[in-house]
Amino acid sequence: MSRSNMTKPFATVPLVIVILLAAAGLYWFNTGTGKIESPLPSATATEPTPSGSLKALATGPLAALLVQDPRKDIPAFTFKDAAGTDKTLADFKGRVVLLNLWATWCAPCRKEMPDLARLQKEIGGPGFEVVALSLDRKGAEASSAFLKETGADNLALYTDVESKALSAVNALGLPATLLIDKDGKEAARLLGPAAWASEESKAIIRELMK
Repeated sequence: MSRSNMTKPFATVPLVIVILLAAAGLYWFNTGTGKIESPLPSATATEPTPSGSLKALATGPLAALLVQDPRKDIPAFTFKDAAGTDKTLADFKGRVVLLNLWATWCAPCRKEMPDLARLQKEIGGPGFEVVALSLDRKGAEASSAFLKETGADNLALYTDVESKALSAVNALGLPATLLIDKDGKEAARLLGPAAWASEESKAIIRELMK
């Protein structure tokens, strides 16, 4: 084979490299911005998770809300309704629940009770209920009087004189509030009083209701 014939295959190599580099340049170079970037979406980009949505909404008066990620199962416990019938959180499955633990001797509970009543009035219904659960040992009569005193008698009366709920949800004090999703799992919690009728609160609850 002649020297000229031997060099022909190698003569085409630079041309192939140039073509490949040009193709790569067109693929990676964004002519609109002059920046080098991949046209493909980032491998780490994902849709916002439900917990991420709640965290983003927990602002202002609800900034102290502790969002559970992943959401937590709640140990079963029983309490009573106004008629003395045993109830469990399973009875509310399919609805978003704001479970508020309170007592008549709790001053911060008195402060937030009108907000809870207003929240129930404004968005309560088939998809959402405020379950204000009294842990007062004085029982239903004292708890009912307290609801009337604080202008919250539109809330259903629920009582737990043995304070089973307190240990079941591992609450450290009163008031303690859990936001429970439609599957009966704890989505978030807040210890202490909060502006539960605020727009931030309603936005979080509506997000859970979706």
